Amino acid sequence: MEHLNIGKHISGQFNAELEAIRNNVMAMGGLVEQQLTDALDALQRSDSAEAAKIIERDRRVNSMEVNIDEECTRIIAKRQPTASDLRLVLAISKAVTELERIGDSAERIARLAQQQDPAGFRNMLSALDSMGRHAQRMLHDVLDAFARMDVDAAMRIHEEDVKLDQAYEGVVRQLMTFMMEDPRSIPNVLDVLWAVRALERVGDRCKNICEQIIYYVKGKDVRHLERSQVQDLLK
Repeated sequence: MEHLNIGKHISGQFNAELEAIRNNVMAMGGLVEQQLTDALDALQRSDSAEAAKIIERDRRVNSMEVNIDEECTRIIAKRQPTASDLRLVLAISKAVTELERIGDSAERIARLAQQQDPAGFRNMLSALDSMGRHAQRMLHDVLDAFARMDVDAAMRIHEEDVKLDQAYEGVVRQLMTFMMEDPRSIPNVLDVLWAVRALERVGDRCKNICEQIIYYVKGKDVRHLERSQVQDLLK
């Protein structure tokens, strides 16, 4: 993320505070994106050592969420922002919650990479990796959209979640086939299912961040609306 689109204020200190939050969101988003990338790579290589590092770094993601939330609360109490300034602070607070949960999904995938018998689910990982790279692209794009507060990009990413959901359903059907054909595969399949579900949730989290972009720019709360309703609301 490069440029969070924030306005200028008479108070130079207020500008500095918003810029500080911007920088913290950028840093957290970059770390979470790297966590997801590293987790997918560790899974493909069955790299348990790298997976352990990813799991350990999740503490840093959690700490960043808490710090940014505290700063948002302090700004609301001290500056009493209104209109778009308040929407910005609220959007940031909710977005960092989604980023923390994406970090949890990356940790889930890393734990799968720590399995003692990776060969047992090696033939299941191809579809999971494809789905993971899709989720990874969504995360990258939504961070870029959030940095620019780009509503058009947010709408495109919002719609991408449908494709990720379809991929999720396909992988689940494939895993069910593995279990029916070989009941001995059930423990491994269940482990992979947890990781696949985590990836599906990454898409949901990205969609939620898109909704915060729309909320900030347009002042409209589009949560829980169908895509057609969102499009009609923004016309």
